[in-house]
Amino acid sequence: MWLVFLKEIKELVRDKKTLFFMIAVPILVMPAFAGVAIYFAHSAATEAQNKVLNYALVGGQYAPNIDTEMLKTEGFARVEIEQDADYKELIKSQTVDFILEIPANYSNDILQSGQALIKLHLNDSGLNRVFNRVNDIVDAQVKLLRQTAFSQLSLSEDQQIALLKPIILEKVNTADTRENWGEKIGGLIPYFIFILCLQGAMFPAADLGAGEKERGTLETLLISPIERYKLVLGKFLTIAFAGLTSALITVTSLALWGLILSQGMAIEFVVAFMSSIGSVDFILMFLMLVPVVAIFASILLSLSIYAKSYKEAQSYMGTLMMLLFVPIFLAMAPGVELKGVWAWVPLTNVALAIKELIKGTMDYFQLIAIFGSTALIATGLLAFCIYWFNKEKVLFR
Repeated sequence: MWLVFLKEIKELVRDKKTLFFMIAVPILVMPAFAGVAIYFAHSAATEAQNKVLNYALVGGQYAPNIDTEMLKTEGFARVEIEQDADYKELIKSQTVDFILEIPANYSNDILQSGQALIKLHLNDSGLNRVFNRVNDIVDAQVKLLRQTAFSQLSLSEDQQIALLKPIILEKVNTADTRENWGEKIGGLIPYFIFILCLQGAMFPAADLGAGEKERGTLETLLISPIERYKLVLGKFLTIAFAGLTSALITVTSLALWGLILSQGMAIEFVVAFMSSIGSVDFILMFLMLVPVVAIFASILLSLSIYAKSYKEAQSYMGTLMMLLFVPIFLAMAPGVELKGVWAWVPLTNVALAIKELIKGTMDYFQLIAIFGSTALIATGLLAFCIYWFNKEKVLFR
């Protein structure tokens, strides 16, 4: 068994593609992808904020202050339209970005005219910031009208504040920064960890089964004086080693990036959140991944043994990756917590446990049951893999 394991490991480290997915992706590629995504999102938001908006003002004579303010505000360009124009068609054809419709009852004396409903016609399907930019101008006019009305009523400053907000509901959050942000983003971290672990094990698994068939070296292994279950265990350990390496590098990378961020290279809440996660929690995350990787290794090896070719094995494994989304998405669903039946759902319970470790609210005694149940499933799948490898009709399809 160990001879097979050492042989496969030597071949594994010679495969640059496998090493890339095991090492480079967790350390560099995923953070780079995240950085690029954040950069482009920020660029798109900045572009939308600075874009010059073409607009039309209907009923501008009723609100000369708004008309004047928009004309002198940078980033707005007024377009004249016909009185009976089709607003929707003008916006669709990009003749204007929005149309502001002022009602006839608009007045600077709100005590006499009452509330006015201004309509903003726009296509709000994309990131355009139109509403926010127009709302800033309208809000400025609202404050002026409000101050005029308060002056007419001769209200003091305290009376004005009490009239605007007679009751204030103050939120006192008992959750600390770690628990608060762990609840918001803690479900995403198991998603990336599981995907990277599976991906790190996929490539060696496809090669150790289907790849051996294509190269014609599987028959040589079968006639060697080694019991078949030892061949399976040797290949299983190789795949599990690859997956665990990806898991270790992923968790280590997460800890290192957290350390970097905690040194002041990120915004304040990220620094506070990442620096609050202790080294013990990172170690427990890695230990929880050990039986998960064993599950992945058993399933992947079984699929690879069954496949006729390397390409067929990859198609099976691609389907497995899509199926993996189900238990992960369950862990991110609202109301799903590490209690009751969810504590026994395979993979979902591990994802929930990692989320609780990130939040700092983990009941550590639950880890024993979760680890034990996951290890039991992994053992059963490994036994099935050995049984599968002993079937001639599977090996020589």
